[in-house]
Amino acid sequence: MRATVNGGGGTLDPGHPRFSSHVPWEAVNHMNQPPDFLVIGVVTQDVVPGGYTLGGTATYASITARNLGYRTAVLTSVDPALDLSVALAGIQVRRVPSPATSTFDNQYINGARRQYLYAVADPIRADQVPTLWQQTPVVHLGPLVRELGTDMAAHFADSLVGITPQGWLRTWDEQTRLVSRRAWDEAPQVLAHTNVLVFSEEDVAGDQDIIQDWACRVPIMVVTQGAHGADVYVQAQPRRVPGFPAREVDPTGAGDVFAAAFLLHLAHQSDNPYEAARYANCVASFCVEGVGVSTIPTREQVNRRLSTI
Repeated sequence: MRATVNGGGGTLDPGHPRFSSHVPWEAVNHMNQPPDFLVIGVVTQDVVPGGYTLGGTATYASITARNLGYRTAVLTSVDPALDLSVALAGIQVRRVPSPATSTFDNQYINGARRQYLYAVADPIRADQVPTLWQQTPVVHLGPLVRELGTDMAAHFADSLVGITPQGWLRTWDEQTRLVSRRAWDEAPQVLAHTNVLVFSEEDVAGDQDIIQDWACRVPIMVVTQGAHGADVYVQAQPRRVPGFPAREVDPTGAGDVFAAAFLLHLAHQSDNPYEAARYANCVASFCVEGVGVSTIPTREQVNRRLSTI
């Protein structure tokens, strides 16, 4: 399903499915209902002082959706021995068994990230999506190591499909393991089946030609600008939505948190993409104030901050 917009703000197709219920997933699992929100991509191990912490788009986005009160599911590729039960409590997880868990080392120097990839999990195929989950109203594709095929977005014809394309934009040196950018040659195939595209200006090194090209290929696109907020493109026309004040401790995962909050607000609360961006900026402002997923907020926390700024 494609999102459509009009001159007065964004509106979704009239047939877009919505849910008003925010019952915890465990309470409805027996009802044979799809989740409200599905994220597909690898759960990662991120290097931190003294060991590892869980990371990756699948982790940050799913915890965001859960904390905001939505029934949430994850399809991931990960070593079966990796314990997800605590961090992803209350989230339905389907694992594609892999001999390795994707492992990143994110190093920040003067605000710029240098990234190393030490291990890569197996790919996730479209035919591994559970049948019931194909009916999920909001689907977030969050590849990190090119683990998703170009056919994955087309697998959800009746869903609002949002993409954070980082995994299609990176390659890595097999010797040094240093991650660098690559051209997203598959973009036309993927974006033909995408409703919302979210990425940071840093992801494309500020290349305006790329930004304009992609903006013309999707109904809604958001280019995040860190503390400065986000540029929302509707019908390829940008509008800046300011960010929220925050005491930045760790920016890792903030873009994934923003994307999940944006998609959920757009689908379940307001079909205006500018309102969705303001809401997502608020949610992401919490994330940067702590390490890892520790400060991803609840709906109540978000509503309080929204009401004061």
